[in-house]
Amino acid sequence: MKPYQILLRPSGHIFYAESTETILEAALRQGLSLPYGCRNGACGTCKGKIIQGHVDYGCYDEAVLTELEKQQGMALFCRAIPHSDLEIESREIVAIKDIKVRTLPCRVQKLDHVAPDVMIIYLKLPANERLQFLPGQYIDILMKDGQRRSFSLANAPQDDDLLQLHARNYNGGVFSQYVFSQMKEKDILRFEGPLGTFCLREAPEKGTSIIFLAGGTGFAPVKSMLEHIFQNENSPFKQCNILFYWGTRTHADLYLDKLPKKWAIENKNFSYVPVLSESAPADAWQGRIGLVHQAVMEDFIALSNCQIYACGAPGMISAAYHAFQTRGLKAENFFSDAFTPSITGK
Repeated sequence: MKPYQILLRPSGHIFYAESTETILEAALRQGLSLPYGCRNGACGTCKGKIIQGHVDYGCYDEAVLTELEKQQGMALFCRAIPHSDLEIESREIVAIKDIKVRTLPCRVQKLDHVAPDVMIIYLKLPANERLQFLPGQYIDILMKDGQRRSFSLANAPQDDDLLQLHARNYNGGVFSQYVFSQMKEKDILRFEGPLGTFCLREAPEKGTSIIFLAGGTGFAPVKSMLEHIFQNENSPFKQCNILFYWGTRTHADLYLDKLPKKWAIENKNFSYVPVLSESAPADAWQGRIGLVHQAVMEDFIALSNCQIYACGAPGMISAAYHAFQTRGLKAENFFSDAFTPSITGK
């Protein structure tokens, strides 16, 4: 069956929906961020107007969408499935200021010990909640003693059934000690978010190189950004050359190494360059060695027409920023997020 065309007002954007997906699902799949909260018809955040066309309203909480509202043309876009071409009205999320910062409970759904000192934590929100965020943003875990621990969201915004965090076991780290020694599935946590301004900017001109630079678990927000690009059918970033440099100490620290290798096979405009700074003989490493930002310097004589997204330790960020400027990188094209571990007693 031919997809239905949906005209979005007031922006004038056009997207297409299959006969089995909701308006919201179709919009997110094609890179348009409509507001939502729960994605199951319980909160009303996604409520908008059907100006023209017909929909199946789906299952929802009738207290959130009344019969009178339906008669006035309103629908819940997280539940409504098009039965014809549509013209709808809804605001779009176009900037960080448009996203509401919230405090929410969550449950530890799964713990995946992917490297000697790296744990992937999967968090499940209550059934009537979802977190809307931009790729690259983070959340603050709220600890019982009032302290906060910041973690970048590693899942793409459209894959929000579970929130994914990458935690490293720092020596003396307050929260990391809990994660690696006490945390278990079904534990209840609270967090505030989304937070931060490290997110994708407007894509540059076609053919421009976009370089993602990650140190260790700095891979988390980069993963969110890259998956968002790859899953967005209309992403302007797909017209650019995308390179991902991932720097770690040893081969074992490349804890999701197979994933960027898979992306490189599936996306012709994407290249993956892992770099080890302390390769051990047991690694039998045949790839790049040294500091990750130096690998970029070896590959690029000029960076004047590049965008850089960097996430890792403050030292890595600073070294990369100053080194890249010697190759002509414009300061306004360097976007970064420095990971600073929180140590007991500090």
